[in-house]
Amino acid sequence: MTPLPPAKRFDWSNLALRAASALVLAPAALAAVWWGGWPFLLLISVGVALMAIEWGGMTAPKAPIRVTSAVVVAVLAAVFLIYLRYVGAAWGLVLLGALAAAFVARRVAERPADAALGVFYIALPVLALVWLRGAPDGRAWVFLLFAVTWAADIAAFLVGSFLKGPKLWPRFSPNKTWSGFVGGLAAATAAGAGMTLALALPMGSVFGALIGLAGGLATMGGDLWESMVKRRFGVKDSGDLIPGHGGLLDRVDGLMFAVVILALARLVELLA
Repeated sequence: MTPLPPAKRFDWSNLALRAASALVLAPAALAAVWWGGWPFLLLISVGVALMAIEWGGMTAPKAPIRVTSAVVVAVLAAVFLIYLRYVGAAWGLVLLGALAAAFVARRVAERPADAALGVFYIALPVLALVWLRGAPDGRAWVFLLFAVTWAADIAAFLVGSFLKGPKLWPRFSPNKTWSGFVGGLAAATAAGAGMTLALALPMGSVFGALIGLAGGLATMGGDLWESMVKRRFGVKDSGDLIPGHGGLLDRVDGLMFAVVILALARLVELLA
């Protein structure tokens, strides 16, 4: 019987890089959400541009600038519309932008489906985030989103690194473990309940815990999705923007899925 490979030692240097990066990025994100308005919109616009650059670099290596430009224009146009509360027009523009990006990719001998997917992949969470911040109690809900996703990410990394154990999905993400998955879900659930109480949200801690659990599952799902995307295109990281994390898509992959879940939960609560 072939022996299993020895477990890797905990990478303290990578943890230090992650912590240093978080100390720079987190305050900027929290400040932009707190102030809202144009500072928030500026942060979103910069994030869209950086994510589109990474997507174009991964999926269209022969013509990254043209595909990136098509994705950026499509997503940012929709962002400004939803910021002005033209929700239906924003989603219609996403569809048109995806078709336009596919046309551009085809003209430069790249894959149209990947260009269109990039528009949807970036636009869906970004529009959900802008809508969530502009909804009643939007600031608190975005802080809740951050707490849930950050708790899930940090706990999954720490618990998985220390406890190790069986791999979660070794084909696509060989470093993720079931212990990290469970630890991340537990932390996200606790963060959901705790932040609901701390922010005095009227939905109650039980509903907050359920939102935390759902957001934690979405965070893990987004992480695995990004791993599959990178495996498909043969890259280790989506970019090298953030030390210890890779690219921006590597850093916000879980949040991109979680924000859709929290926006849906907020919409249900508003309609109830």
